Amino acid sequence: QPQAQPSPEAYAPPAPAPDPNPASTPAPSTAADPGYGPATVAGNTRITDAQRARAEGRSPIIDPGMQPAGLTALLGLLLSGAAALGTYALLVPLVVLQAVTAAGWFRLNGMWPARQGIALGFLGALAADAALLVSDRSPAAILGTLGVWVLLSLVLQLRSHADPDERMYGLMATIAAAALAVVAGGYLAADADAVAVGGIAVAVAAVARALPLPTPASVVVALLAAAGAGIAVGSMTDFGASGALLGAGAAVCALIGLRVAAYDYPSRFVHFTAGVALPLAAAAPAVYVLGRALA
Repeated sequence: QPQAQPSPEAYAPPAPAPDPNPASTPAPSTAADPGYGPATVAGNTRITDAQRARAEGRSPIIDPGMQPAGLTALLGLLLSGAAALGTYALLVPLVVLQAVTAAGWFRLNGMWPARQGIALGFLGALAADAALLVSDRSPAAILGTLGVWVLLSLVLQLRSHADPDERMYGLMATIAAAALAVVAGGYLAADADAVAVGGIAVAVAAVARALPLPTPASVVVALLAAAGAGIAVGSMTDFGASGALLGAGAAVCALIGLRVAAYDYPSRFVHFTAGVALPLAAAAPAVYVLGRALA
C-alpha cells in the first residue's frame, strides 16, 4: 500500500515561544510628546507637566527668571532714555516692544505658528502709533484704533473655515494680542517725564522680582525698589517725590504682566517674548494715567 504523504504543516518552522517577561519589552518612545508623561498600559490618560504638578501639590507656575528680566530692564531703559530724546526716538524701542508683545501673547496661548494673528496685532499697533502722531498724541487715537481692529479681527475670523471652537479661540487671542500691542502705545501718548520714570521703575521691578527670594518677599522688594527708583528719577524731573507713586503703580502692572507670562509651565520662547514684553506693555496705561494725574 502507498504510504501517506506528510502534510505541508509538518515542514513549517516551529512558532516562536512567547516572551515570559513581557514587561521587559521597551515601551514606545514618547519623544514626540515632550509635554506629556510616559504612556501607560493600565488605560490611564496621559497628563501634562502642569497637571502632574497640581496633582503632586506643586505650583504649575514658572517665573521667567533673571535673563528675561534683564531684557525687560534693557527695553525699559531704552524707552526711558528715548523719551528724553524726543517722540520719534521713542518710536524705535516702542515698535520693538509692540512686536514682541503680539508674538509672545500668541505663543503664551499655545498658538504657534499664528503669523496672521501676530501680523494683525502688530499692524494694529503701528496704526495706533501713526494715529497718535497725526492727532498730536491724543489718547482717543488708541481707543479708535482698538475699536477698528476688534471689528477687523471679527470679520477675518468669520471668513475662516476652521471649526467654531477654534475660530472663537483664535478670535479671542487675536483681539487680546492686538489690544496689548495697541495699549503699549500709551508710552507715546504719555508725558516724556512719566515715560522716563515708568520705564526705569519697571526695569528695577522686573530685576528685583527675579531675585532668588520667596514670592511674597520678592514682590515687596520689587515694589519698594520701583518706588525708590521713581523718587530718584522723579527728583530729576517735575514729578519730584510723587514719582514714587508713579513708579509703584507701574510696578504693580508690571508684576501682573510677569504673573501672566509665568502661567502654566510656559516654554522658554514664552519667557523670552511674553516674559520680556508683558511687564512693560501692562504698565503703559498706568504710566499714562498717573503721569497725567501727578503732573
